[in-house]
Amino acid sequence: MKILMFGRGVIATIYGWALERAGHDVEFYVRPGRAATYGPTTDLELIDTRRRVWGQRVVEKWPVRYREELRSDHDFDLIVLSVSHHRLAEATAFLSPRVGQATVLVFGNIWTEPPAAIGALPADQIAWGFPQAGGGFGADGTLRGALLPSVLFGTFGRPPTDREQAVRRVFREAGFRLRERPDFRGWLWVHFVANAALHTQGLRLGSLSKLAGATGDLREALLTGRELLPLLEARGVDLRRHRGGVLPFRAPTWLTAPALAWLTTHVALARVNLTAHSDPGAEEPREVCRDTLAEARRLGISVPRLEAAEPYFARKGTGRA
Repeated sequence: MKILMFGRGVIATIYGWALERAGHDVEFYVRPGRAATYGPTTDLELIDTRRRVWGQRVVEKWPVRYREELRSDHDFDLIVLSVSHHRLAEATAFLSPRVGQATVLVFGNIWTEPPAAIGALPADQIAWGFPQAGGGFGADGTLRGALLPSVLFGTFGRPPTDREQAVRRVFREAGFRLRERPDFRGWLWVHFVANAALHTQGLRLGSLSKLAGATGDLREALLTGRELLPLLEARGVDLRRHRGGVLPFRAPTWLTAPALAWLTTHVALARVNLTAHSDPGAEEPREVCRDTLAEARRLGISVPRLEAAEPYFARKGTGRA
């Protein structure tokens, strides 16, 4: 299959590497001028857990192919769209006149209603998924991250279409286990507020990486997540369908916070998912917190911990999200 990864972010790079290794023809679309900046190779340091429980260490200089133009008559079969949620509208506006006959996999966070999230993209050419990987580019340009053995896919009250099934086959044949989420809208929003809870503490500390092993800070993140659960219910999410996702926030923090601290200290896979996020200037954590707080205020939901963290993500010169 001919696959275009939209952008050269962490998720696009990790999965682009995995899909190319599975025999697919992979290219990256980047803004004009970026290909020369990035160079012909990407340095990777990954923990790949698709075949080994504790993961296989991957260290390599991976040759990457870029394109800086996308015409509507291209021959890509699949476009993987994995961008920060606050960049999604810009990305879909760019892609909508250029999508051609490709299927577009929306592969990341959303906080709006799914039909609104895709903008003018044709709904019958969309597949929905969520990555199970993480990491970050270091100051030396090396991508350090982890790749879990599964990938999430979801629908909204109907079986997957033929296009969606074809996307699932691509990932299954690349060695990933598929996990289906029938209430994908609710799952995405649960994940979004979980991110907001973690980011409140990561922003306060300077980066998410400093949460690794920090019991007290992880406890505050869990309590922030707990106070956000009523926001999800106000948006129509049936939390009974997402018991696993909300359990860490509902369970006693004297148990969960030390457990998370131990995991992020002693388990490499858990640790790298935090420690790789070391960029104090990253905008997505701030945007996640801003949008979560704005929605809580719109719906009249009390979120005192999130509000107390507002100085760390407020837009400059406003003091407010």
